[in-house]
Amino acid sequence: MTTASRNYYDVLGVGESADRDEIRKAYRKLAKEFHPDANPGDESQAERFKELGEAYAVLSNEEKRRQYDQMRKAEAFGFGPRGTGFRPGARGTRGPAGAPGTPGGFSFDDLGDLGGLGDLFSTIFDRGRGGRAEGRGAPSMSQGQHVEAEVEVSFTTAVRGGSVTVSVPVTESCAVCGGEGAQPGTSVRRCQECGGSGSVSFGQGGFAVTRPCPACMGRGAIPDMPCAACRGQGVVRQVRKLQVKVPAGVDTGSRLRVAGQGQSGGRGGKPGDLLLVFRVKPHHFFRRDGLDIHCTVPLNLAQAVLGTRIRVKAVDGSRVLLRIPPGTQSGTRFRIPAKGVTKGDRAGDQYVEVRVEVPSSLSEEERDQFVSFADAAGLPH
Repeated sequence: MTTASRNYYDVLGVGESADRDEIRKAYRKLAKEFHPDANPGDESQAERFKELGEAYAVLSNEEKRRQYDQMRKAEAFGFGPRGTGFRPGARGTRGPAGAPGTPGGFSFDDLGDLGGLGDLFSTIFDRGRGGRAEGRGAPSMSQGQHVEAEVEVSFTTAVRGGSVTVSVPVTESCAVCGGEGAQPGTSVRRCQECGGSGSVSFGQGGFAVTRPCPACMGRGAIPDMPCAACRGQGVVRQVRKLQVKVPAGVDTGSRLRVAGQGQSGGRGGKPGDLLLVFRVKPHHFFRRDGLDIHCTVPLNLAQAVLGTRIRVKAVDGSRVLLRIPPGTQSGTRFRIPAKGVTKGDRAGDQYVEVRVEVPSSLSEEERDQFVSFADAAGLPH
């Protein structure tokens, strides 16, 4: 089967606009139907199952799917199996500026405008013995994956800044064997499955997919005696505790990148980064709206009617003297400039809303006084 007759979307029975959910559901349904255990001895069904796995490996990966779609577009323009340009397996001649094994002196760099398809086609044409590219040696260094974690911080820490302890589960190189997977003092041998490259390739028509070798777990070598600490995996799962500085002004959903605190890189490669997503706990007194801070304070009837001065707590920990004029109504808001959240060179304000509290019960004497007040003011009661 080649890409000229059937593509990966057809293999899974999904449209080209299918999302990851649709692709996953289609794969699971078909994989169950064509699994070798459900069809013992049927080679055609086993081949179909393998084909499903290849299709799913490409279409479920965003980057590989993007490259695959670009390759199909290139084929439509004559650069692939469907067109009249170069074809996988075709052996051309070496032109003045050409590369061996490419027709008519065609250079893979000519595909640079198609989003990196030159590298992809080059991988396809150059894959050689044992499913690995010609001239490839031992696995190269690879950067570790980024790790994303959510961290909860208090309201005041988010506003003022501070520090917080974060526990992050990460996979790190085994300290006992140095990531080799072999018991210290024992040797390792070259992996026969991948020829020491650490990866294997499979293809359908003109499209190739490279995966870490399942026999050596991408290391290119197999230990004679597996490390007891990591059971030959070369990596261990650990919980790393970090003290992280929280910038002033973060809010729920704010993100912070901590360089070099993600997963360890392969074979001494650069580690990934830690991506923190903040979630701010609510406060019993303050509320936040952007850079502005809101709060509500109670007033009794006498304070509202006669006016008063009150001290209001600000989010920076200080207390601000606020003048309440006579006759203030419940729900009135007062603004305290520059007492909100400070972020960089910007600062919000603090808004104080007053709530006039009416006594729920009165003594006989207090009631008589209110009646006298109402009569003097001509208020109905």
